[in-house]
Order: sequence, then structure tokens, then C-alpha cells
Amino acid sequence: MTTTPDTSSSILIVDDMEENLVALEAVLGSLTQKVVRARSGEEALKAMLREEFAVVLIDVLMPGMNGFETAANIKGLDQTKDVPIILLTGASVDPNYAYRGYTVGAADFLIKPFDPWLLRTKVNVFLDLHRKNRQLAAQAEQLKRLLTSDERPGGEGPPSAATTAATTATTGTDTGAPPAPPVVSASAPASPTAPQEFPDPQHRPEPGGQPGHPPIPPEGPGAPAPSEPLPQPAPPAAGDASRLAEIAGQLAEVELLLRDAKGSDKERLADRIAELEASVGRLMVSRGT
Repeated sequence: MTTTPDTSSSILIVDDMEENLVALEAVLGSLTQKVVRARSGEEALKAMLREEFAVVLIDVLMPGMNGFETAANIKGLDQTKDVPIILLTGASVDPNYAYRGYTVGAADFLIKPFDPWLLRTKVNVFLDLHRKNRQLAAQAEQLKRLLTSDERPGGEGPPSAATTAATTATTGTDTGAPPAPPVVSASAPASPTAPQEFPDPQHRPEPGGQPGHPPIPPEGPGAPAPSEPLPQPAPPAAGDASRLAEIAGQLAEVELLLRDAKGSDKERLADRIAELEASVGRLMVSRGT
């Protein structure tokens, strides 16, 4: 079975000697990851700015920018500061090289000649870590989109309970509930565009007649006797409008308290709700319900 290379995780090897690059490619070839070459520290920095790498292997002894300087420059860039670095050096080196390598931010330090199995194992650990970090980043982005998006069509969230109640009290409309009866003030003139209501059946216009004028009863011996006018319903109290407005204002205050309520505001919230219940009770008594 052929294994498909994981092109999402690449390995960068940095060395000024061609034979060392060939040896590293042979050791890392079984990991099925893309291996990118760089012959100097400057070339390595350019490659890292162009492409994302899971791990970087850098030879310490290079002309120009050596391995320590290359590692320090990689850790100094925001785009590449989190990429793990493995420093490679020969056997006859200063014993303080390992300490210096960890100081500049290297994750590991290997001395040549190194065991190929050990090098592959260390590199494979960083490859797995890189894949898991990418999975976590993708999951975090997906969770962020789910939290910020709205499931309702059009992107509009459901209205709060307090907002719905305040709208119902002021406009008399609500989804799934019958509209509240209109409140007519005794002193306010009727709107010229509002439709005229006819509580008495005798005053309803006949088809083809003029609206607002009662039909002319038929005359003669066979004419029915006029019926007595039905009692007119009592108009709503003039103070209902002010009570409803008061309830709407209290509901708006309750909504604000619900949004910003903390431990010290619970008693005040309860008092507001009690006042609202008392106002509703007075309104129901005045309406005779």
C-alpha cells in the first residue's frame, strides 16, 4: 500500500555542506514528509517566510550566519517564533554549545554522528505536535463561528421576554397571542384615517349604502316593528392608557435589570416585579375582569 505524504507538515534542513543535506534527506525520507533544503541562515529565513514548517534542523557551524544566529532570528519573528528548532553539530565542539543552543530557543541539541532512529523519533514527535496544534486551531475557529452565528434565518436572534412583553403592552400585538383591545381616550379626537366602528347592529351600513348613515327602515302595514336599541358597551377608562404606559416602562426597567443584575440588585429586581404585578391587578379590577 502506498502512503500519501502529508504535505501540510514540512521539514526544513539547513546546512552549508551538500553531503550533510543528502544524509539528512535519507534519514528523514521514511517519514513521508516534504523536506526543504537551505544552504545558509539567510536562505532558511526566506524559506520560513514563504512556507509553514513543522520543525527545523540547523547545523551550528556555518559560514556567515551560524546556527545560533539563525535560530535567534527565527525566534525573533512573530510568524516563525513557535517553530521548534533542532541544532546539529560535530563531536569536537565546545561543551557550552548545548547550553547556548537552548538559550537562543532551540528545542533540542544533537551531536554528530547521531543515531538515525533517534533523529527520526525526535522529528516525528514535533510533526505530531504540529498536526495536533493545527487540529485544535481549526476546532477553535469552528467553535467561534458557531458561537457568533445565529441559527435563525436572516441572522436575527429571538427577542427577549421583557422586550416582547413591553411591545405587547404598548402595541397590543404579539406572536401567537390575540391583540389587546384599543385604548381610546375620552378627550382625544378620533383619527381621520381610523375605520369607524358600529357597536349597534342597526347602524351597520347596508351593501351599496353610504358608510356612517343608518339604513332607512321600510314603511307600510307589513313593516316590522322597530327593535329597541341594544345597550352600548361601556368605553374603557381614560386612565388605562397611562397604566399601560406605566407597565411598559416598568417592563423596560426589568429588562435592563435582568441584563445587568448582580447579587446586590436581586432585591430591587423583585420589588420592580411586585410593582408590576400590582399595576396589572389594578388594571384588571378597573376593567371588571
